[in-house]
Amino acid sequence: MGLLGIIGGSGFSTLPEVEVIHREWVQTAYGAPSAELLTLSHQGRQFCFLPRHGAGHSIPPHAINYRANIQALADRGVTRLIALGAVGGIAPDCGPLRLCVPDQLIDYTWGRLGTFHDGTDGDVVHVDFTAPFTPALRETLLSAGAHLALDLRAGGTYGVTQGPRLETAAEIRRLERDGCDLVGMTAMPEAALARERGLDYALLAFVVNWAAGKAAGEVGMAEIESNLARCGDAVRRLLLAVATDG
Repeated sequence: MGLLGIIGGSGFSTLPEVEVIHREWVQTAYGAPSAELLTLSHQGRQFCFLPRHGAGHSIPPHAINYRANIQALADRGVTRLIALGAVGGIAPDCGPLRLCVPDQLIDYTWGRLGTFHDGTDGDVVHVDFTAPFTPALRETLLSAGAHLALDLRAGGTYGVTQGPRLETAAEIRRLERDGCDLVGMTAMPEAALARERGLDYALLAFVVNWAAGKAAGEVGMAEIESNLARCGDAVRRLLLAVATDG
């Protein structure tokens, strides 16, 4: 089984209490990734970690060099990739603190460099994207969650918006009509680029707020930051369980 990689999202610039055995700034044909590529070790198992927003959470969603991030992980030998994502909840059972392993997405972003095959390499490549999240890796997450007695929502559709602003209530109503259960800003083009490089890719989403219009009042950053912290232990335990199982 190939090397596991983890892409840290909001609130996860590293994994606390996990040994860092190597860190390296790398360059790719697509530029530099968001941060140093970390090699971590837990119970004798090594895996890679890369914070997509940079070590200090300084890179907004639309400005991330997704191609460099995926290429750096692929060059390191990663074949399985778990991405973390702080999201807003749309579906009634996707309230704050819920952990979800979605199986579908809808891309509402624009202007992002979303393919390695942009014509400059002389290739036109159309990858199948019927299932944007790899079923076997999703099942690995769900099985590990069940073993830890975590309540993971299996399935659902993640709507990917441009950011960095949060959505309007009308936009969330549109996403809901489209069938979205969750809303976030980073799963695309990340998932598609992973597919182009032949990497298994799954998303562990943790709900940090109700989406706009789904609760009274405005979406507050204090609430989001508090819920990020409250999700942290469960997310960490789940990731380390997957890493330890190989």
